[in-house]
Amino acid sequence: WDKVNGAPNSALLNVEANMSRWFPGGLGISFYHDAIGFTRQNNVLLNYSYPLELPGIGILGIGVGVGIQNFGMNPTWQPPTTLNDPTLPTGYAATKLDANFGLYLKGDQGYYVGLSSTHLPASIYEAQDSQVPGSTAGDFDMARHYYLMGGYRYNDIHTDGDVEANLLVRSDFIKTSMDINLRYLWKDMAYGGLTYRTSDAVAIMLGAQPLKLMQGPGAPDLTVGYSYDITINKLSSISRGSHEILLKYCYYLPPIPIQKSKHPRWL
Repeated sequence: WDKVNGAPNSALLNVEANMSRWFPGGLGISFYHDAIGFTRQNNVLLNYSYPLELPGIGILGIGVGVGIQNFGMNPTWQPPTTLNDPTLPTGYAATKLDANFGLYLKGDQGYYVGLSSTHLPASIYEAQDSQVPGSTAGDFDMARHYYLMGGYRYNDIHTDGDVEANLLVRSDFIKTSMDINLRYLWKDMAYGGLTYRTSDAVAIMLGAQPLKLMQGPGAPDLTVGYSYDITINKLSSISRGSHEILLKYCYYLPPIPIQKSKHPRWL
């Protein structure tokens, strides 16, 4: 949200691992930070996904995340007179339980579909230290959010690349937005594409795996991505767009060594 006063700032960190060598499924931890105006929100979740093989269809991932959510407000009001408005909330913070659930189907024919929901407890953060006892002016209701996504990868469009198209719909049943994405992937080492987000922006996406481009396919799996959102809503007159930066690194666990025993009799 470049050049917008008080614009939101968000950061997301995911760490995940395939745990199939010890038990079925994968584990992960997520941290999410969001700053919007006077409010600050931090989420920490422990995630688990169980893969269910569907013969002839694909693999269905069943995922759940459980953790905590901290929400706080630290307002600085500019009242029209020298007296503060007693209905305006003062600063507060609280931490409550948070949980997510999702399904992700990776089909055998190159398509994928996902359905998920976040903030299942739908906690209410009460401004108990408001200037007016019993006032709900500063209360914050953490609504459940719902996400539907799907896509398909068109392989071998030509010798060196594939094309991937996908769709993401998100809603809290009050406001709904949709992303339509199209990417060209060159040898799985670089990509470029476009996104259209309804009533918000058109984005240009670029990304690459620089180590593989320099050293070849056997290099470490590091991805660097950048997206620039061109604002098309009413903020376009004051906003210079939004910048998003992606860093992703994959470390492949070495195979379990095969231990062999020898007996002098069989030497």
